[in-house]
Amino acid sequence: MRLWLASVAAPVAILAVLSGAPALAQVQAAPTAIAQAPDAALSARIDAVVDRAIADQRLVGAVVLVARDGKLVYHRAAGLADREAQAPMRENTVFRLASVTKPFVSVAIMRLAEEGKLSLADPVTRWLPDFKPALADGSTPTITLGQLLSHTAGLTYGLAERADHPYHQLGVSDGLDISGLTLDEDVARIGKGPLAFAPGSAWRYSLAIDVLGLVAEKADGRSLPQVVARTVTGPLGLKDAGFQATDPARLATPYANAAPAPTRITDNQDVSLGATAVRMAPSRAVDPAAFPSGGAGMVGTAGDVLALLEAVRTGGGGVLSAASVKAMTTDQAGIKAATQGPGWGFGYGWAVLDDPAIAKTPQGAGTLAWGGVYGHNWFVDPKAKLTVVLLTNTAFEGMNGQVTRELRDAVYGR
Repeated sequence: MRLWLASVAAPVAILAVLSGAPALAQVQAAPTAIAQAPDAALSARIDAVVDRAIADQRLVGAVVLVARDGKLVYHRAAGLADREAQAPMRENTVFRLASVTKPFVSVAIMRLAEEGKLSLADPVTRWLPDFKPALADGSTPTITLGQLLSHTAGLTYGLAERADHPYHQLGVSDGLDISGLTLDEDVARIGKGPLAFAPGSAWRYSLAIDVLGLVAEKADGRSLPQVVARTVTGPLGLKDAGFQATDPARLATPYANAAPAPTRITDNQDVSLGATAVRMAPSRAVDPAAFPSGGAGMVGTAGDVLALLEAVRTGGGGVLSAASVKAMTTDQAGIKAATQGPGWGFGYGWAVLDDPAIAKTPQGAGTLAWGGVYGHNWFVDPKAKLTVVLLTNTAFEGMNGQVTRELRDAVYGR
């Protein structure tokens, strides 16, 4: 198998390698061919990390991909996709992406901006006239699309709030449960909730991308799944990335960390986050009635995620302009936001590393990173030309547990 590299061809070709499809058939125009570049020392380090996490029953299964300068230097499916059925994890296993949805939808918003269909300077009320969440004093300040995209709008997440928060009283969905709501209805409920702070004055992870999903529908005249397919997944040739699983048999079974072993997640189960909880419904991925959550509703493979991130790393990959990529990869929130701890700000779609020394990480300044509550973690280090994707079926170890730090350090040889 060979990996074809040439601007937009590069991320599509990586996907072809992982799916087993002939790379040449997908990127016939590619002028240069480069073989995969397996790294034996890197593989040994990562294998040890993954094997230990599975042996310790912190993970049930995982897919790990590492690309260096566009070459796939490590790829592995480990453990089980379904423990009860003893079904092995495979590299083309489809995962519920949770917040790994956000980069796809954020790129789609930037595409719509490039097409002149919306502007990040637009007030939300240009597209959603009734969306007017209020501050504690009752005032309804202007919220821009850019503030939604950078999570500086003053919204929050139900999963981050205790049971007495207005979002819970209003029945707001985080886009991970079976709610019976439409996208319009859920956004209307978000709009009735309070703002945590004046827009632009602070940062808080939030349902802002769900709101932007509805804005995208209004601006483009299509459903959000159609918008994402037209602007992102279609141009990148991604067949599995979408808001419904087209091949449910390949879906990973999700688990929650527990002692002595992870437990299978059932519909509308509240998975504890300490003082709060995430309500998760695995069947959402195959429920055509579930509204398309721009912040959490997509499914896809690790190869799909790698293809998108490589498109961003290489300056747009034929999906975005270099100017849009620069805006997305620039810290819009400031280092004080500490989005993944000290040293991290936030761009449009992901955390941005401002100061590696403060963050105590081997990653370079400008590294992009985020994850997802079903058990995912990824980062892109532009300086090192590295893209690393970890998709697991175990919450929350695969999102922010020990394995994520050990994988990072293994990639850098620490």
